[in-house]
Amino acid sequence: MHNPGHAEMGPDLHDAANTPLGGELDGRKILIIVENLPVPFDRRVWQEATTLQQAGATVSVICPVGKGYDQRYEQISGVHIYRHPLPPEGNGALSYAMEYSAALFWQTVLSWKILFRHGFDVIQGCNPPDLVFLVAWPFKLLGKRYIFDHHDINPELYIAKFNRQDIFWRLMVLLERWNFASANVVISTNDSYRNIAHTRGRKREDDTFVVRSGPDLTRLRLVPPNSERKRGHRYLVGYVGVMGEQEGIDLLLESAAHIVFTMGRSDVAFCLVGGGPSLASLRQMAHDKGLDAHVEFTGRAPDDVLFEVLSTADVCVNPDRVNPMNDLSTMNKVLEYMAFGKAQVQFDVREGRHSAGEASLYAKCNDPIDFAERIVELLGDPDRCAQMGRIGRQRIENELSWEHQRAPLMAAYRRALRLSA
Repeated sequence: MHNPGHAEMGPDLHDAANTPLGGELDGRKILIIVENLPVPFDRRVWQEATTLQQAGATVSVICPVGKGYDQRYEQISGVHIYRHPLPPEGNGALSYAMEYSAALFWQTVLSWKILFRHGFDVIQGCNPPDLVFLVAWPFKLLGKRYIFDHHDINPELYIAKFNRQDIFWRLMVLLERWNFASANVVISTNDSYRNIAHTRGRKREDDTFVVRSGPDLTRLRLVPPNSERKRGHRYLVGYVGVMGEQEGIDLLLESAAHIVFTMGRSDVAFCLVGGGPSLASLRQMAHDKGLDAHVEFTGRAPDDVLFEVLSTADVCVNPDRVNPMNDLSTMNKVLEYMAFGKAQVQFDVREGRHSAGEASLYAKCNDPIDFAERIVELLGDPDRCAQMGRIGRQRIENELSWEHQRAPLMAAYRRALRLSA
């Protein structure tokens, strides 16, 4: 099951190295394991890895191969990256079982290889799925420490994808419980996830740390707007993220149809940046609704395209449905819109409101008509959009950027390694 919170935005490798952190982890060795995205494309994991490397640690990463990232081993910015193959992505129980089994096999093999080649004191396991603790268990017997980096709440993600609580959901709950129990320290992406670590995970408060997936402001950059992105229209609405079933893009397309055909706003275009398992079906849905002249899907795009779209967009959108998964999850795209100083529209989910505050308008729960009306409301008020954009950018600069996440990440590692502050 692939993470709905990740925007389809890769790292600028030349900007990955930030200010050195003073050798806080000199001589320490760290292994990070992530399954659902390749590194360095997984921006959160890449920022964690480079931050730990800048603090003096030897950092190795195990991840899958992916489009544009098919070398089985390479070293980038001092980080050792080991990639493994996975079966083609699917949606059924059998395909998930095959994916998870293959991942566990390769993660185990490569972990032992890395132990003898580079060594490690800590394994940081990133979900989904909640299975890396199985790889970590033998090494814990050897005295290694295990940090669980909690990216997704998988029981809620399963409900969002399949709308049922069956035997597989109960298995998700059990695996999550074992994952928490195995961890010496838990890193949570927001306070809602940290509360889950305390309640369902039964972790002590001093063993849990909030490290948000904040954007790296040394990498994100405004570029001159490109009017060609509007394809002859006056306004552009931008979206960045995964093209999956649970991202609510079907609702966004319904909003687009309402704006263009019911409200008569033929001057509005939409540009959707990102790849994912539902990309083909969403393109077909847009075609069936007669939106070919108004909606562009770029697919997975390099940073220069993404920066250009976000710099050109008049308003950005986050159409994630209101459900238990999205209500408690911080979506990277919300923070990235704020980093680009863009006003946005989203449904009223708890963590989305916590992140964006007054930088966003909030539509009625899963209502594409109200969503459309909020978009048009912003398009008609550029001064308000500019003010909302400034509010969002300031919040990123003052609280939510990656620069502010480095200290809690270091604190989590000091706790895991039993180092004094």
